[in-house]
Amino acid sequence: MENKYLNILSFCFSNTICGLLIVSWLARNIIHTNGLTTTLAWRRKTRKKKNQDDENKMSLLDLPDLTLDCILEKLSPSELCAMTFVCSELRDKCVSDHLWKKHMENKWGRLMGDAAIKEWKTHVATLMACLKNSNPSSYRSNTQQWRSRLAANLKPFSWLKTNHGCHNRGSSSSSPIDSVMYWYSNLESGKFWFPAQVYNRENGHVGFMMSCYDAKVRYDNKTNTFQARYSAHGRRAAEENVTWQRLRPALVETESRDLHVSDCLQGLRPGDHFEIQWRRTKEFPYGWWFGVVGHLHNCVGEENCRCVSDENVVMEFRQFRPESPWKTTVLNRKDHRETGNEVSGFYGGVKKLGTEEEVSTWKRLWPSQVLD
Repeated sequence: MENKYLNILSFCFSNTICGLLIVSWLARNIIHTNGLTTTLAWRRKTRKKKNQDDENKMSLLDLPDLTLDCILEKLSPSELCAMTFVCSELRDKCVSDHLWKKHMENKWGRLMGDAAIKEWKTHVATLMACLKNSNPSSYRSNTQQWRSRLAANLKPFSWLKTNHGCHNRGSSSSSPIDSVMYWYSNLESGKFWFPAQVYNRENGHVGFMMSCYDAKVRYDNKTNTFQARYSAHGRRAAEENVTWQRLRPALVETESRDLHVSDCLQGLRPGDHFEIQWRRTKEFPYGWWFGVVGHLHNCVGEENCRCVSDENVVMEFRQFRPESPWKTTVLNRKDHRETGNEVSGFYGGVKKLGTEEEVSTWKRLWPSQVLD
């Protein structure tokens, strides 16, 4: 019998096309639209009523754990969710974190920075605390049971209704609220607003070109874009249809109203790319602005450049015209704090860009014409 299972596994995965066809068939046919009954042999109590021939038939659940895990790992998120409706045994397997971590990393890993992860853990802890306070005895006696009951009341993911027919029939997959599947579903359905930073905020408003601002964002699966909410003095701005390319993880070590500690000023030299905090007035939060280190006014040229040894460093913003008050600013390498005025704004902390990917991202956002 063991050889039989090994032959099945070898056949399925030695032939890529065949393997994918089998996995696809399992995912699409595991649920009927009228009754949610399995197309495979049903549970042990059902088998008792079958004749000897039926008992010899192999069920999906008869497969060794390793074989079944290999099949489940090939399924998409929506297909995994569909499998949770079949029976409790498959549900317990399909909500496992090890199956969902890959999907989380592939789609959401780039945006789940420290700030977003911290926000999610706080959200989960709050939910758990609320349930514990409302029913402490149940919490102490069976933690897994109350988590499953809570998640069972969740509506199915909206993105599954169009993909694989997981319609609401009174219950949903019982993924625990501290599971990766539950996290993924909250991101995918747009229920979870998480911190991120948005390039060129408010649809490329000219006043924010070549900047990146903190925001709370949530996903819109219908358009594959995001909604963003910005915090500003005196008003709260919002934006829709923010593309994936305009988002990056938020910085957890520096809040938008805090001055970033500049530890790179001593080593900056002409041609280096940087981001600097800037705000219009002291009542506003900082945004991060892209620039290039320039030469001092009295520099004699590239070959004999001594700018790196000077106590001051020129910060250029080449997206602006030469006469613009925001074209350049000069910072002191040793004693820089926030500097500026109500006319040109206030410059805060500086960080040097260390990778080509960071620089190329900014260059893709370069305006089509020079700004005033």
